[in-house]
Parts: sequence; structure tokens; C-alpha cells
Amino acid sequence: MNYRVRGQITTYFFLGILTFLFLFPLYWIFRSSLLDLGEIMEYPPILLPTVFRWENYNEVLNRVDFLMYIGNTFIIIVPVLIGVGLTSSLAAFGFARIDFPLRNFWFSLVIMTILMPSIVTLVPTYIGWSKLGLTTTFLPLILPAFFGGGAFNIFLLRQFLLTVPRDLDESAVMDGAGFFTIYSRIILPLVKPALVAVLLFTFVGVWNDFLNQLVYLNDQNMYTVALGLSTLRSSLTSPMHLIMAGTMIMVIPATIIFLVGQRYFTEGIATTGIKG
Repeated sequence: MNYRVRGQITTYFFLGILTFLFLFPLYWIFRSSLLDLGEIMEYPPILLPTVFRWENYNEVLNRVDFLMYIGNTFIIIVPVLIGVGLTSSLAAFGFARIDFPLRNFWFSLVIMTILMPSIVTLVPTYIGWSKLGLTTTFLPLILPAFFGGGAFNIFLLRQFLLTVPRDLDESAVMDGAGFFTIYSRIILPLVKPALVAVLLFTFVGVWNDFLNQLVYLNDQNMYTVALGLSTLRSSLTSPMHLIMAGTMIMVIPATIIFLVGQRYFTEGIATTGIKG
């Protein structure tokens, strides 16, 4: 056996282990959601349910209005994705393509904000929204997406834009195109893989967000999926198998979205930062 074949076997072996380590917790949650409380407590644990108790999901939906919570979550996610996609791509286009005074300095300041923990700005931000009377609405969770789209997203898109030849811009300028035309007709189609990666990161972040939604959403009719699952967990009458069923209801949409955009996500991450 030559070294190349041995290396491929070793690579596939470690990839198989990593895949198993990633999928096994998801399988364990799914398996637990189809058991009853007695079967969950059995030792040694049951690897495969003898009876698939799909009624656990109906019981969870009867206890917690997950459909309303999912709808509330998408009320936040859809405008956030629009805001992040628009403003972060515009900011990245400006830093990558437009020459203005102290461009690298301002970009460095943007990157430095990544180092600041979000918990540091939580209280002053809440006070600001409270002064505006918006703390019991979805707006504090939506409007920030339209003001830059996040430092990490700007960085990711800017690095991707550096891989796009500037000859395309110069040719468009010679044809009389302005910056907005270059951005909308040339840059956006080329930056689509990285933009999909940014939107996937944003979707998962908003979907799993608990702290910010807990701070601003005080009305249970406005709860999101993350808050709805927390109400199920905090209920003393909710046994473990129902909590696992609720967790699966929360995991499935995010998993579907990730699988749909996986090809663009992988391409965007793989090509970001490669200049030449």
C-alpha cells in the first residue's frame, strides 16, 4: 500500500469519526424524543426505540404554541437577513473598492468591534431603546441589522471582494457605470457564495439567540422559538422526552436551511481570503 492510498484511508477514517461525533448528539436527541419517560431512564440506554412515539410531538405542540413562536422568529429573521445582506455588502464594497481618506484606519476600527463582548453594550443599548419606547417590540432586534450588518460579516465579504479582479470595475467605469451600478450588476452576482455564507451565519445566530430576545420580548405572544423552548424546559410538568421533542422542532428548520445553502456556504468560506 503506497503512501497516497494510506493517506486517503486515514483522511476518510478521521472524517468518519468527525461525522459520527457531529451526528450522534443529533441522533440521540431524536431517539429520546420518540421514547417515553420510563424508557429514557433505562440503563443501559436504548439505542433504537422499539415503538416510535410520534405523539410526543403532538403533545409538545399542545403544551407550547411552537407554530406561533416559529412565526414570530421569522418576523425577526426575514428583515434581519435583508438588512444584513444589504448593508454589510455595501460596507464591504466601500472598504474593498472605493478609495477614501483613512480607509484602512476606519476598517481597523470596524474589526476592533469584534473584540468587544456584546454583553458590554447590552445595558446601554437597552437604555437607548427604552428611551425610544421600543423595548416591547421586535424593532430592537431588527433595526441594528440595517446599520452595517455586523463587523464579522463586513470582514468576510470584504475579503471575498479582494479576490475579484478590479479590471471588471475599471471596464464598467469606462462604459459610464457608477459605483451603485458596479455594486448591483457586477459585485453582487460575484459575491453570492460569500453572501450566502453570511446569511446562513446570521440565520443561525438569530434562530438560536436567547439573551437579546429575552431582554426585549416581555410578552409571551411575541416569544420566539428559543424563548418558547425555554418555557417548556422551565415547566415542572414537562418530562425529558417532551423537552427532546421540542428541541428537535427547534433544530429541524435550521438544519434544513443549512443543507439548502451548504454548497454556497462551503464555496464562500473556502474562497474567502484567497487573493490572486
